[in-house]
Amino acid sequence: MIVYCATGNPGKLREFRLAAELAGIRVETVPGLAGMPACEETGATFEANAILKAEYYGRAAPGPLFADDSGLEVDALGGAPGVYSARFAGLDATDAANNQLLLARMRGVPGRSARFVCVIALVDRARPVQTFRGTVEGRILEEPRGPNGFGYDPLFYYPPFGCSFGEAAPDRKLTVSHRGAALRALFGHLSGRV
Repeated sequence: MIVYCATGNPGKLREFRLAAELAGIRVETVPGLAGMPACEETGATFEANAILKAEYYGRAAPGPLFADDSGLEVDALGGAPGVYSARFAGLDATDAANNQLLLARMRGVPGRSARFVCVIALVDRARPVQTFRGTVEGRILEEPRGPNGFGYDPLFYYPPFGCSFGEAAPDRKLTVSHRGAALRALFGHLSGRV
């Protein structure tokens, strides 16, 4: 089975394909994605943004399509950066800039609990089918650790592993991550339909 996705983020695409391979499903990017204007993420929640993106890009997909919205919620920052995780340091922010801003905001803060959240919306010919949510709890480190992953992974310490997501092997991270949980639910749903 082929399912299409809408992401220009190479880190997410690698995780999508790794999880899909384990489920016996093939993930392809929606045809023409690079030439399409980006969907405006105007939703106030991960769910709203995932649905907006899935419906928008789903019109160009020849079959089922999923889109995700994900990010980091830091308790000491009132849930920020939240839906603004990718653009925390500005519209064209890099991972490094976002991480630097997070570290600056967390300097001297004792309570460092945080969670990653991922919501995936599935559509078929742009018609909503279902959403799938995954979360993982951890805490924010005082400096980045590890070369793996992307985004805030080097700052996110996962106690059961005793390391940051940036230090964890990608396949190991996927077994517990927010995106891994949402993808397993999505691919389980799709496998049930085959």
